[in-house]
Amino acid sequence: MPVFLSPLASVRAIALAPVLASLGLLAGCASGPDSHVVSAPPPAAPTTTTTTTTVVNSTAPLAVPGASTIVVTQVPPALQQEVVIAQPSSKHVWLAGYWTWRNDRYEWMAGHWELPPTSTSVWVAPRWEQQGNAYKFTEGYWN
Repeated sequence: MPVFLSPLASVRAIALAPVLASLGLLAGCASGPDSHVVSAPPPAAPTTTTTTTTVVNSTAPLAVPGASTIVVTQVPPALQQEVVIAQPSSKHVWLAGYWTWRNDRYEWMAGHWELPPTSTSVWVAPRWEQQGNAYKFTEGYWN
C-alpha cells in the first residue's frame, strides 16, 4: 500500500533526503583511537659540556685546508645502523653516516653515495678520538 504525503511533508522529505543519506554513509565510518608515535625523550643536556672549535692548519699535502676540529666533553653516541641503498654507479663511493656536533648537541649525518673528486681519491672518514676527558672530532675528507 503506497504512502501519500502532503505537499509540505513531501518538500521536507526531499530536503532531508541528502542529509539522511550522508548520515547513513558516515554511520559505518567509526574510527578507532588515534595512534601516536612514541619515542624516548632526548637525553638531558650535559651540565659540564664545553665546546671549543679549533681550526687546524695541516701541512699534509692533500688535507682539506681550513678543516676544523671540534672538542667536547660529552661522549659521542654509538653509531647508528644504516641501510645502504643501491649504488648509483660503479664510480660512486659509500660515505658512512656519523655523529657530528652542531648547535651544542650531537647530530646524526646520514650516509650517502658520493662521486670522488678524482679516480684516485680515497675517502678518509670523520672520526672521534678520546683525549683525556674530552672527545675530538675530525671531519672526513677526500685524500
